[in-house]
Amino acid sequence: MLGLDELLVRYLSKISLPSIGIIDVIEIALIAFFIYQCMVWIKYTRAYTLLKGIVVVLIFLLVAYIFKMSTILWIVGNMASVMVIAVVIIFQPELRKALEQLGQKNIMAAIIPFDSGKEVEERFTDKTVNELIKACFDMGEVKTGALIVIEQNILLTEYERTGITLDAVLTSQLLINIFEHNTPLHDGAVIVRGNRIVSATCYLPLSDNMELSKQLGTRHRAGVGISEVSDSVTIIVSEETGQVSVAKGGRLMSNVNSTRLREILVETQNKKIVDNSKLRQLLKGRVKHEEETD
Repeated sequence: MLGLDELLVRYLSKISLPSIGIIDVIEIALIAFFIYQCMVWIKYTRAYTLLKGIVVVLIFLLVAYIFKMSTILWIVGNMASVMVIAVVIIFQPELRKALEQLGQKNIMAAIIPFDSGKEVEERFTDKTVNELIKACFDMGEVKTGALIVIEQNILLTEYERTGITLDAVLTSQLLINIFEHNTPLHDGAVIVRGNRIVSATCYLPLSDNMELSKQLGTRHRAGVGISEVSDSVTIIVSEETGQVSVAKGGRLMSNVNSTRLREILVETQNKKIVDNSKLRQLLKGRVKHEEETD
């Protein structure tokens, strides 16, 4: 009777592993890099929400395959080519944006982390928070309507394109001037990205939520609507009452005061300290090791 070690040797000797060369390693690294970039792209666009819906459909098809639901499988088999075209059409804005970003991306900077030191990472500064609060409540006092959309992870490029490009530093004076009555830019929404107003007079999708009060106007429904299709935070100033409301995650928080608005903006700010000194620490560690050796 053969021992366990002899059985392992005999079994492993029959396994033929493919030879791996330099080109294979480079190919694997490139595939891993592009898969990672694709995952990042999906995370920061509406494609992430759509992808979750596709996963649910795939699970449903897996259940149909396990239980041999032939009718469903026949329908899916005949509609497969149509589904592929439908996915391309649905993701068309995101695919176009991804190709544009690929052309603008510095690939070497993405692969090699040259940045060093600790830094504060935040979507926008405390100054922007103060400017937003001041502008909203100054407009509320004189009952000037306003609709301010603050972008988070999901890019709002497709809505940004419906307006007029500004790309200006956010200040309370600029916001008040934009939403002043009878000015060219007062109608529509302002989109804020970081510390800048990127676009004004933007068109937003209206919410069809039947639970919203019938007394709410188009401005409030647009604020809730954009929060339903993205992770944005929208500030609405009522033209009738001067009250400040916030729409987030499909919910509307009405009549918030300055303290509550600051809390929401600080949460949206997502401030955290990031250590970007990995490469520097690696080099310093190597130098220190060489000095100790000497």
